[in-house]
Amino acid sequence: MDRLKEKVALITGAAMGMGKATAELFAEEGAKVIVADFNEEEGNNVVEQIRARGGQAAFFKVDISDAKLVEAMVKFTVDTYGRLDCAVNNAALKPDNNLFEDLDEEYFDRLQAVDLKGTALCIKYELQQFMAQGNGGSIVNISSINAFKPTSGNPAYQAFKHGIEGLTKAAAFEYGVKGVRINSVAPGAIRTPMLAAALKSQGLTEEDILPQMSLVGRLGEAREVAQGTLFLSSDDASYVHGTVLHVGGGMELI
Repeated sequence: MDRLKEKVALITGAAMGMGKATAELFAEEGAKVIVADFNEEEGNNVVEQIRARGGQAAFFKVDISDAKLVEAMVKFTVDTYGRLDCAVNNAALKPDNNLFEDLDEEYFDRLQAVDLKGTALCIKYELQQFMAQGNGGSIVNISSINAFKPTSGNPAYQAFKHGIEGLTKAAAFEYGVKGVRINSVAPGAIRTPMLAAALKSQGLTEEDILPQMSLVGRLGEAREVAQGTLFLSSDDASYVHGTVLHVGGGMELI
């Protein structure tokens, strides 16, 4: 416990799924948490749950594809809690559901705006705050097993998750010497509302995908991803920089 005691954590996409689990775990570990999400109702519910357990949290509504909102999100974090110590860039849209020959251009552009550009904007303004503070910090970007292992029917999502790994490496190469540790977590098949929606859209069940998605015979849980993110955000990972942590039940080996 208290691995993030008195630290200020900004978590995007924190209204549900892995982001929610991360916000709750960080608060349990002593962090003051900014729950950032486009879903205002669910985001405020997460804040209320954290506060009910004795934690500290506040909500900020954001569309990370909008630079002005991302900048305001970081400012809100500092105005609320005085500083920024660790950021988890988790916000993303669900995968596309088309073969490459049927690429949906409109959804491709929306995915790019949120998953790739949005993550880049978050990194930009988080780094600006860390540079202004002058005493470092930590960024964890949430990518996907699809940044390393192709699957059928979601070319845009795979492309932009590859891009998040590229952003992570580019930022890590420049800012480690300036005291900011930057890493990524690549979840595999995790039981979340996003996965449930993707399976439903493809007419699949969890049992259908297990042989191709896990070597441990089950799907992962959102809190298991949050535990990996917690490690990378904490001082326990003080010499871990520019790397990716796979949380996918060995899916990258299949």
